[in-house]
Amino acid sequence: MSRALPKYNKRRVALIGGATALVLTGAVIAGSALAGETSKSGGTANAQTLADPGTITCPDVASQLPDIPATAQAEVDRNLALLQTQIDEANKRLVSTVGQGGPNFVQNAILGPLEDKRTSTIDRIAISIGRTAEKPQGLGSLAACALNAGGVADDEAGAGAGEEAGAGEEAGAGEEAEATPSATASDAAEGAGEEAGDGAGEDTGDAGVGTITCPDVASQLPAIPATAQAEVDRNLTLLQTQIDEANQRLVDTVGQGGPNFVQNAILGPLEDKRIATVNRIATAIGRTAEKPQGLESLATCTLTQ
Repeated sequence: MSRALPKYNKRRVALIGGATALVLTGAVIAGSALAGETSKSGGTANAQTLADPGTITCPDVASQLPDIPATAQAEVDRNLALLQTQIDEANKRLVSTVGQGGPNFVQNAILGPLEDKRTSTIDRIAISIGRTAEKPQGLGSLAACALNAGGVADDEAGAGAGEEAGAGEEAGAGEEAEATPSATASDAAEGAGEEAGDGAGEDTGDAGVGTITCPDVASQLPAIPATAQAEVDRNLTLLQTQIDEANQRLVDTVGQGGPNFVQNAILGPLEDKRIATVNRIATAIGRTAEKPQGLESLATCTLTQ
């Protein structure tokens, strides 16, 4: 009996040691898996946190103006302040919409509308100066703004991080497929159904995009002097071109941006363009006849479904 005890103890020690080794091995594997998940999610979070939307910069208008008549100073100052407000609002929107839309979102929803607003504001500055002095020319070239290179570089870095994370997820998906082929077949069937549903939804969205309609300006004009007829006709044609372009943009950007995208990126900029164009019509008539008043009330357009 005394000789059997050591053998029994040896077996018990061996069994306990083996069980302990299995537990430790499982803990190591679980720890490694958790570390991998933490690293992957942490890397993605860092990439998103470090993403810098950049800053919008615009050409300085004040330094390019000629001597400003005293009678125009207040209006010019007001519009110069408005130019800065427009830049500040665009930069705030740049931050608040990080990650929204497609690759052209910043151009379509922020830089493009900002340029349209600046064009209208700069045009008002030129018109106010031109009432009592020579109207400055070429200021429209100062309307376009740019996103600094920092934002572009960070976007590319974020895209790279996202691609790496996506590659890891694809690898994990492949391992799951090998382990559970029946589940993979079921997932594939569900995926096919979702794609079919998404396609149908997109077709429906395109069909119901709506149409932009605007008040008619020509019918609200007084008698047009012969000397202003050509300029008025040219600007009336431009008004229709602006509507056509806005409707085309409405179709091209279906699904982009948030709930206010159409107002901020299409209707708002269209109104600014129409204000500038309608003002040119009124100014052309006012050179040799009474200048029509209240035409700016015709600038606002609406989306009809």
